[in-house]
Amino acid sequence: MNSVKIGRMVLGMCSTNCYFVYRENSNKVIVIDPADYGEEIYDKLTAKGFEVTAILLTHGHFDHIWGVKALKDKVNGVSDDPSVQKSKNVSVYACSHEKELLANARMNVSADAGRPYTLKADVWVEDGDELSFNEGEELIKCKVIWTPGHTEGGCCYYFEEAGFVVSGDTLFFESVGRTDFPTGSMGKLVSSVKEKLLVLPEETKIYPGHGDETSVQHEKEYNPFL
Repeated sequence: MNSVKIGRMVLGMCSTNCYFVYRENSNKVIVIDPADYGEEIYDKLTAKGFEVTAILLTHGHFDHIWGVKALKDKVNGVSDDPSVQKSKNVSVYACSHEKELLANARMNVSADAGRPYTLKADVWVEDGDELSFNEGEELIKCKVIWTPGHTEGGCCYYFEEAGFVVSGDTLFFESVGRTDFPTGSMGKLVSSVKEKLLVLPEETKIYPGHGDETSVQHEKEYNPFL
């Protein structure tokens, strides 16, 4: 079986990590947190020969969602011309506990950032859900891990086969996400990290929403917040 790979683009005013996950020797790709410049994401992936099959969100803050609509429209073939029909139907996935924040430009901080933005996911996921992508090919599977704290509906995506988790703004290299925005809670965040992420195998790689990758083992040993 071809191995699962992960790539990264750093985008936007907050240097947000936008990840893309794919199988070696396959052109099907999953995008996680399309930060900003959705058209640029599409163009770069298309130039590499990739076809986007799903868009996953770790949480609803502006710097992780601003590019969603542009990317989705490009993938789906949506045009300003009403006579042009959609060619695809790529879905956006987010945790159900993030509905209110995604729908409110004040709560997701996009209004304060100068570009109010809201959205509704196509698929609302729950803690423990097992997701599968790329029907008809070698599947890419991941598990939803609900990690409230940075936001109430923050979640991580665990790709067990590949040995990595995309942690959004829940867990960073020797740090954790801030909790002073709407629905944030430091108590919940620390509990989420300790009870749901640090119980994963120590060799599990962690790909955060900002900054460099780390590992479960490293954060157990060196994260001062835990």
